[in-house]
Amino acid sequence: MKTIDNLNFTGKRALVRVDFNVPLNESFEVTDDTRIKAAVPTIKKIIEKGGSVVLMSHLGRPKDGPSDKYSLRHIICVVSQLTGAEVIFADDCVSEEAFSKSASLKPGQVLLLENLRFYKQEEKGEEAFAEKLSKHGDIYVNDAFGTAHRAHASTAVIAKFFKADAKCFGYVMANEVASIDRVINGAERPFTAIVGGAKVSDKILIIEQLMSKANNILIGGGMAFTFVKAMGGTIGKSLCEDDKLALAKDLLEKAKSKGVNLYIPTDAVVADNFSNDAATKVSDINNIEEGWMGLDISDATIKTYSEVIENSKTILWNGPMGVFEMSSFENGTKQVALAIAAATKKGAFSLIGGGDSVAAINRYKLADDVSYVSTGGGALLEYIEQGSLPGVRAIEE
Repeated sequence: MKTIDNLNFTGKRALVRVDFNVPLNESFEVTDDTRIKAAVPTIKKIIEKGGSVVLMSHLGRPKDGPSDKYSLRHIICVVSQLTGAEVIFADDCVSEEAFSKSASLKPGQVLLLENLRFYKQEEKGEEAFAEKLSKHGDIYVNDAFGTAHRAHASTAVIAKFFKADAKCFGYVMANEVASIDRVINGAERPFTAIVGGAKVSDKILIIEQLMSKANNILIGGGMAFTFVKAMGGTIGKSLCEDDKLALAKDLLEKAKSKGVNLYIPTDAVVADNFSNDAATKVSDINNIEEGWMGLDISDATIKTYSEVIENSKTILWNGPMGVFEMSSFENGTKQVALAIAAATKKGAFSLIGGGDSVAAINRYKLADDVSYVSTGGGALLEYIEQGSLPGVRAIEE
């Protein structure tokens, strides 16, 4: 894998695609700088190696061109503070002024370009726009795993305008690709995948892919009730995709034929209302009363899942076990997170991916107790489903 460690940046401008799509409050202050922090080692390394850095990113989903709400100028001070460098700003990414600023960069300097998505050509993946952007650098570095599944101008198309020895991965991308590859292609067994979330339809492809790789697949979240109903259970008013019952049944049969242990919860914390203050009780998941809905896994399932996890050597977690945002229904997700941390401590390799799973790991302050926390939920899923990503192939080809 070609990373920034393999290239000579002395006197060169590195055009780095980063993922600085960070949340801002009403005063346009950064409320979570995780993504900026993740890119800092790449930026610092290029500077240490005698290069200058041109940063390009998107922020939000601007619909009608430039908008102050989505301007990257709001993050200049955070980028400067975290990198320890003075950050020059170009208030357009392809203007003559922007090109003039990038052309005059000296080693150690950092230029931040304005939001790429102020141009519709970015998301359309237009070649002419990608070629323009490429003029900002001598070397192209992709360090934006969160957008690597999009064939956008700055993530996939732009790479064709750089020679093979002038494009590489930054540390974020390299670590993501290595971690996923370790789980999918080099997993030490037993390999357990924990798949949660609301809908089976969102996770069909990943479950099917994992069936040829994992020993155990643990199902949680709202999607579990589609499986329960498909097996003839009574689920009350729990979430269910009735049009996916046949699919759920098919997945259960596939798992059986492949010798994969596909675990469905056996008990649930049920509520009479979708509210943190609702009346709750524990129910056999196959016999939930009318008027009640399952919102978390309960003790028997937690015990089974925790034992499977703690006896695993490789663990992939994507999706919560219940509505963990509500304290009344967070225990299943919390206990699974703790079991993953315990398994990791015993030597397992654990990869956490997907917004909710990452949020849970951070909520319970366990990020340092697992092997790797992925920065791109959608990109992680697509990588597992497809075996690669446009942004990854663009560097490797």
